[in-house]
Amino acid sequence: MKPVDFAYHHPESLEEVLGLSRDGSASIVSGNQSLGPMINLRLSRPESLIDLSRLDALCGAEKTPGGVSFGAAVTHASIEDGKAPDPTGGWMQNVARNIAHRAVRNRGTIGGSLCHADPAADWVTVLPALGATVTLARPGGQSRQMAVLDFVIGPYQNALMPGEVLTRIDVPTPSASARWGYWKYVRQVGEFSKASAAILTDLENGLTRLIVSALGSKPVLIPKADAVLAGKMNGAAALREVLGEADHQKFRLHAIAIDRAVRQITLSAPPEARRAGSRS
Repeated sequence: MKPVDFAYHHPESLEEVLGLSRDGSASIVSGNQSLGPMINLRLSRPESLIDLSRLDALCGAEKTPGGVSFGAAVTHASIEDGKAPDPTGGWMQNVARNIAHRAVRNRGTIGGSLCHADPAADWVTVLPALGATVTLARPGGQSRQMAVLDFVIGPYQNALMPGEVLTRIDVPTPSASARWGYWKYVRQVGEFSKASAAILTDLENGLTRLIVSALGSKPVLIPKADAVLAGKMNGAAALREVLGEADHQKFRLHAIAIDRAVRQITLSAPPEARRAGSRS
């Protein structure tokens, strides 16, 4: 099947992008690894596409006083290969390494993944656990920021307003004592996960954050992450707190994902022994 006809724009500046997207009728792509197949299957029929892949300002990442600022068009492969700085000392690199297949990682982008908002996507799970924020540019030079956890508002739904463009993802640097765990269940390599959980514990900053995804909804923040980490509450009980007595039974794999992500954290392990992206 072939896509329906559409106009194709390849702007060379963010101002041009914002001008083209002003009325909200165009679809924005960079790696085009998610929208492209949907267009070919005619599940999506955009009137026009705006390609960001030539915008150098969105294709790089830079260190900031508080972490790393990633352009929305930074590819998974750039993070995997260490071409983009990793504020987590290896966690983001390991997560990127386990996204789909290398051909997808070569073109797929961190910003595109967030905008597509697949509830089973890796960055949709991991970036909220890291406390990442996004910058959304508007016509006229204005912009707004919000937490990634608030940006993904549902399955394949994000908080972009008409005319807005996601330009940057800012990831804070955890302390040297921070530890993390990430576990996702996939039937075979390259598939989207059936259940996933990510946890960051940063005792120096008094922070423990636990995120569960692939629930068929937006990522869920587990409110009693400290109790889960301390072994006072298992994954099933943690889900029950959020989903209720009846609903949590439908997500047994997610309870396992929580328990296994927590199990990955060994507080006595040196930074180079941190693990992420495990599969089972």
